[in-house]
Amino acid sequence: MKGKSIIAAVAVLALMGATAVILNHAKSGQQLGQPGLKTRPIIGSFNLEVLLPENLPGYKSELVPQASIVTNALPPDTSFGQRIYTADDGFQSKINVVLMGADRTSIHKPEICLVGQGWQFDGAATRPEKVRLTRPVAYELPVMRVVAHIDTVDNDGRPVKSSCVYTYWFVDGNRFTARHNEWKWWLVKDFLLTGVLDRWAYVTFLSICAPGQEEATFERMKQLITVAVPEFQLVPKPAK
Repeated sequence: MKGKSIIAAVAVLALMGATAVILNHAKSGQQLGQPGLKTRPIIGSFNLEVLLPENLPGYKSELVPQASIVTNALPPDTSFGQRIYTADDGFQSKINVVLMGADRTSIHKPEICLVGQGWQFDGAATRPEKVRLTRPVAYELPVMRVVAHIDTVDNDGRPVKSSCVYTYWFVDGNRFTARHNEWKWWLVKDFLLTGVLDRWAYVTFLSICAPGQEEATFERMKQLITVAVPEFQLVPKPAK
């Protein structure tokens, strides 16, 4: 057991060291990989705009600028995309994308954002899932489904309990994963083998619901994922 712990510690230290080397090389002008999402240049900036679909069947959408607390906290070469989608029956979900540049710290552990806003994670209800998509080819998209709860008050000062379903994954120009450590390992490995720094993005879907409605909310969220993701994610590639 002790030997395994030592090996794990050495592996972690090696990964940290390799990551530091990557960051130093990336900031000195190493080649940056292509994103796995649709983007366009922002005039007067080196950053990109992630192009989330404006129109989806059965949904209206609203473009939402990133809050200054987010843009000020992340590296200046971080790119974004964010929209709120509202279905005809009132179901709502916010899609948010954070796309790294040469600084991989643009993408942090998913728990940080929600916890910082006062949400409490339900560990028993948090698990990996797969969403079946048929475009551009038939495949299963791995996602991490998170459930969290928060206590607030309404305008009259009465306590209100709310839940949310938070679904996320990571994607670069060739792959996707729901595992935070997996994309970091791929980034290190690819850079050491090819000299190219993969440009990873962190994609999230967020829907707020009443306590007890988490499963039904996730089912609706999966429906939105199946129609929205093929419109902005470029991986997997269409069959030739």
